[in-house]
Amino acid sequence: MNLRLDISYDGAPFHGFARQPNVTTVQGDLEDALSRLFRTDVETVGAGRTDAGVHALGQVVSVDAPDDTDERKIRDALNAMLAPSIAVSAVSRVDEDFHARFSALSRMYVYAILVSEVPDPFLARTTLYHPEPLDVAAMNEAAGALTGPRDFTSFGRVPEGGSPERLLYDLRCWRTGDLVRVRARANAFIQQMVRSLVGTLVYVGEGRRSPDEMRSILEAKDRSAAGPVAPPHGLCLVSVEYEEGWSRPLDPLK
Repeated sequence: MNLRLDISYDGAPFHGFARQPNVTTVQGDLEDALSRLFRTDVETVGAGRTDAGVHALGQVVSVDAPDDTDERKIRDALNAMLAPSIAVSAVSRVDEDFHARFSALSRMYVYAILVSEVPDPFLARTTLYHPEPLDVAAMNEAAGALTGPRDFTSFGRVPEGGSPERLLYDLRCWRTGDLVRVRARANAFIQQMVRSLVGTLVYVGEGRRSPDEMRSILEAKDRSAAGPVAPPHGLCLVSVEYEEGWSRPLDPLK
């Protein structure tokens, strides 16, 4: 049968989601645990291939499982084996045609920035520390120029033979207390796209780039035209959208 796993993880200990030889990854640890439980080699499919150090709250994984699988027991066994860095919130049977990646309609990422004169050690693993103020209004003006169907060559690594075109449904920034968050939703993202968007928006917030430059950055189709790639630890895959809804409830912009 086809199983869907809803998982979250702290990305700090991992070299990304996707299995790689000789390094620790989320998919590698998850597949190893499932293989022990099912007593056979297991291959999983994830909704998003997060980079090294990137976190997830609403990652979705699909996997073939034996017909007699008890979903509750599998969830509890996986949590016992994978804690504390990986948590499985739900294991459920799904239709055979469900595919964690190809059935997804969109993905939602949030990047967190701590804007404060003093760093916070309890947020250090999940936020980018920025000691100087950021102009969030200017960042939002720039973000608005980047949404829609675009060629995002300037904002990421285009896979060989792949297309740089993505549909960016939503890109916005808001501040709550000392935290500035950048939310990005698209049908899919090229590698490092969200972090490149964030790095460029931070430059705008600092006054180092103008919102008016966004169109020329897109038109350049050159990675050097945009701002830097923001560090991975501030980024989180928050939720994945399917026909039946989001993998995790979305927080309002407050």
